[in-house]
Amino acid sequence: MPPSSVRCAWGIFEQFTFKGWNDETVYGSIVKPVDFDPAKKYPVAFLIHGGPQGAWDNHFHYRWNPQAYAGAGYAVVMVDFHGSTGYGQAFCDAIQGDWGGKPLVDLQKGLAAALDTYPWMDKDRVGALGASFGAYMTNWIAGNWPDRFRCLVTHDGNLDERMAYYATEELWFPERDHTGTPWDNPEGYEAQNPVNFVKNWKTPTLVIHSANDFRIPYEQGISTFTALQRRGIPSKLLYFPDESHWVLKPQNSVLWHQTVIGWLNQWLK
Repeated sequence: MPPSSVRCAWGIFEQFTFKGWNDETVYGSIVKPVDFDPAKKYPVAFLIHGGPQGAWDNHFHYRWNPQAYAGAGYAVVMVDFHGSTGYGQAFCDAIQGDWGGKPLVDLQKGLAAALDTYPWMDKDRVGALGASFGAYMTNWIAGNWPDRFRCLVTHDGNLDERMAYYATEELWFPERDHTGTPWDNPEGYEAQNPVNFVKNWKTPTLVIHSANDFRIPYEQGISTFTALQRRGIPSKLLYFPDESHWVLKPQNSVLWHQTVIGWLNQWLK
């Protein structure tokens, strides 16, 4: 196809608010599918940001770009749950010691609000995807919200918070968010540890991990995949031997998107 005939199409972005944890105002965003038709029903890609002290910002990149999903025919929903940046220090700090609590409540209420607000979203065809903390959350969702999603994508995420402490190069981070070390405050690591809820897993899951990820070492990803396989849950592992905590090489990104969109298509279309 000659360059002059190539069309770059964009989904339309909207912001919405809802009452999240403790009835506090939480912000979310949606992106409509490309060539949006309000008479149609669209499957939903529910994106969960990392950090957890992060946010869905107004910038363009080939990593976790909602337009990639909108271009593939998905409605995109994103929530800036408690712990997100940009909403004041108290909102950001609220996640300390509560990784699986307030954020999960916000995600549950935010998805429900989006599905109620936008009737063209198909509530029965929803997949959840996340990286880093977002992948921790997809692993947490697998055991604590197991009946909501048709499929999950977990990229570079912790399965076992206690063991992850001993492997990460970012020790200050778990010590801050889990309020101490695993020996001084074991409950801070175990109370909201995804590995303790593997017995509840049932959702088909794509696991992605990279060999040079020193923040969340590869063992966490292979452990997640092993648990899925041993429980007989449909699952796939995508492994990058030459990437770190981020997929930075363009050709690897192409493979990443082909695999992720393919996984969503398999279970949602």
